[in-house]
Amino acid sequence: MAELVIEDLVVTFGRGRQTFNAVDGVSLTVPHGTIVGLVGESGSGKSTVARAVAGLQRATSGRVTLDGDDLLRTRGVDRRRRARDVQMIFQDPYSSLNPRMTVGETIEEALTTHRDLDAKQRAASVRELLDLVRLKPAVADQYPSRISGGMRQRVAIARCLAVRPRLIVADEITSALDASVQGAVLNLIRDLQRELELSMIFITHNLAAVRYIADTTAVMSRGRVVEYGDAEEIVANPREPYTRSLVSAIPRIENAGADRLLRFAEFPEAEFPEAEIPEAEIPEEEGVA
Repeated sequence: MAELVIEDLVVTFGRGRQTFNAVDGVSLTVPHGTIVGLVGESGSGKSTVARAVAGLQRATSGRVTLDGDDLLRTRGVDRRRRARDVQMIFQDPYSSLNPRMTVGETIEEALTTHRDLDAKQRAASVRELLDLVRLKPAVADQYPSRISGGMRQRVAIARCLAVRPRLIVADEITSALDASVQGAVLNLIRDLQRELELSMIFITHNLAAVRYIADTTAVMSRGRVVEYGDAEEIVANPREPYTRSLVSAIPRIENAGADRLLRFAEFPEAEFPEAEIPEAEIPEEEGVA
């Protein structure tokens, strides 16, 4: 079992008159084997909640427990165990991976730190983890700069799973990826969650992604949860005005390309250069198993 309970969490920044609560009394529960989506616009406090749960940001007050263990009162050896129990997957897969380590070395480092395995067992575990995230064994010898963004995020997921965490906090893990790759990563997360019965907080500003992957959703605004319920129901029938504004921002096929057409209509003589192609890297389809 791995149930996360957050009770009246407060995270305060600043001093004196500049003090403000980035997280202001947030309470929610992540039942065992479920995905809870945490959504809101930039600055709503959702990533601060994630960092507090993962131990990367000190909480001002409140209580965060994982199967009854108080995560806010850990120190020393307990912090090491907490790092194993609660793993975080970050938004930018490139900056979260060491550019001087190969994919295999990156995953093996997590195995060495948190599990008692010999060299042969670690090598076998690296292959198993790459297979679990649908990557070919040859990717283990590549550096992050030589693989695509979607593959880097798969590596970050594999590194996270290497320590067998009880809870995963996924913070905007698809926002830095192309639309087609986002879908592949979301499918992978959903498959792994079902296969391994993972407990997860999935943080995003994209309600469409939450509707697809989460069981329940909490909507945050100005540091507080303003709406909580079934993920599908919140998108289909939002109660709060703020949630309705988020739902109205979900891209729809009938509006596809409208923003680019408007730009050309307003500035017909302007040039909009294509994005630069990065230095040679392994295409997604060549590294994905």
